[in-house]
Amino acid sequence: MIFLLLAVLYGCEGWLDKKPLDKMSPETFFSNENELQAFSNNFYNDFPGTALYMDYYDLCVHPECPAEMRNGRVVPTSGSGWTWASLRNINTLLEYSGNCKDESVRMEYDALARFFRAYFYFEKVKRFGDVPWYDRQLGSADPELYKPRDSREFVMQKMIEDIDYAIKYLPSGKSLYRVTKWTALALKSRFCLFEGTFRKYHEYRETIYPEYDWKWYLEQCVLASEEFMNTSGYGIYSADGPDKSYLNLFASENAIAQEVILARDYNIALNVVHSANYYTLSSSRPGLSKKIVNSYLKADGKRFTDELNYDKMTFVEECRDRDPRLAQSIRTPGYTRIGSSVKVAPDFTYTVTGYHPIKFVTGTDDDSGSRNYNDLPIFRSAEVYLNFAEAKAELGILSQTDLDNSIKKIRDRVGMPNIILSEAKANPDKYMASMYPGVKGDFQGVILEIRRERAVELSREGFRYYDIIRWKEGQTFTQKCYGMYFPRLGEYDLDEDGNFDLCLYQGQKPSTTAKLSLEVGQDIYLSENDHGYVDPYQNITLSWNEDRDYFYPIPTDDRSLSGGALTQNPGWNDGLDF
Repeated sequence: MIFLLLAVLYGCEGWLDKKPLDKMSPETFFSNENELQAFSNNFYNDFPGTALYMDYYDLCVHPECPAEMRNGRVVPTSGSGWTWASLRNINTLLEYSGNCKDESVRMEYDALARFFRAYFYFEKVKRFGDVPWYDRQLGSADPELYKPRDSREFVMQKMIEDIDYAIKYLPSGKSLYRVTKWTALALKSRFCLFEGTFRKYHEYRETIYPEYDWKWYLEQCVLASEEFMNTSGYGIYSADGPDKSYLNLFASENAIAQEVILARDYNIALNVVHSANYYTLSSSRPGLSKKIVNSYLKADGKRFTDELNYDKMTFVEECRDRDPRLAQSIRTPGYTRIGSSVKVAPDFTYTVTGYHPIKFVTGTDDDSGSRNYNDLPIFRSAEVYLNFAEAKAELGILSQTDLDNSIKKIRDRVGMPNIILSEAKANPDKYMASMYPGVKGDFQGVILEIRRERAVELSREGFRYYDIIRWKEGQTFTQKCYGMYFPRLGEYDLDEDGNFDLCLYQGQKPSTTAKLSLEVGQDIYLSENDHGYVDPYQNITLSWNEDRDYFYPIPTDDRSLSGGALTQNPGWNDGLDF
């Protein structure tokens, strides 16, 4: 029965009214923990998989510019995130869990389902804004299938109810691969930070529940984060020292339980694998951008962008004496892959900017292309610490003690100095301010420093796009996504081993000992033709529509089926006359 159930569930997608199992009577199923667990295992598919290391946009660049940054989105006919099958399964469990007479088991699995319903709706609200709230199964003739969208506030308050129930009744023990109370607190911290900052910067006003303003959501973020930080027992992994701990956290075969709250479990013996190594060492060619490389501080905590001629430094020069996380995020001079003593330089064959990523890359013993099996973190404690600090800073109540209890612990992992509140407030970073012009007020400087820390610590973990959305900083996507700086054509030793790694030329290819030769204007583009920054999007106009692009459009098929009850998001023209 269980195997048949799971087979059918894995094939479900699409409409709200699809049955999870046509040969099973829900009135008799869900009667014990084994059946509840078997049914709920499918909920975990809502978590991201390979997207966890394929983050892109302005801080990590791909050869193809994302549609969101070049006015390339269109109104879809269906799909595009407007899918509800997993919600149907969640509500099915909640409707029939009463079949289980063991009250403690029933409450635990109700809590699990409500966690996933909160998670499901967070993803919908982020993408579409107002969405219809469904908390029960719907049949094909149910008129609620075609109802209007509920208000953002109504949905958010339902999410709060769900996540608070989950926090209360989920197990308090640690588990790398199962949702617990601590996962629920981390999720509440995450979505309350999102909602609070979204409302603040978008100047969102709600008339239904006016008492739940942006400050209320940030206060909820602080409370959830504090409970996690004070009682969970999680911390920051640092056992491998400042030069390896950050890198090893993401390359570990089994997720490191000291810091990772929840992970995707990969296992080569069970053929459950991903392709992080192949993604980084293949034609996918990801590369960090100059923007984030500039954001890494000096090793002594000073700003790199305060250095004389920082913007014209060669790769070797800019890598010296930097935050150790830079050398654990990209190939820098002296880099050797885990398990190898061979120094390897950045390789433009596999990176479009020259800033060659190494985060999530495992050792040479796991060099099987698309069959990698290191676990991928979904929630980790460092994010909760960052959420806490940001929420308090946005509320204007952040203290030095708060920074010591959050940011300092993250930076201690790599031996970096802490943010000093008074210094950050007195001297806001002009480089960061140019990236985020929307930050104003007395706490501007420290908010900018926390955003720097977030970008560096959570690099390529799937946060960047929606951070920009909630901060209402979409115009940052129109800033050039440059790579390395090259002052001239010619040969370059990128890893200081005495051998040339790259030759840049125009016209006839010169005789060279370099491992790779690229013709400028054909194989690679520089911002000033024969010198300058690597420009992967040279022929693309980056754009952002402030009146439209903070939400995705609603599919036309769904709008048509509702007869216009389902309204379109502002600025999107879908051709329908209602």
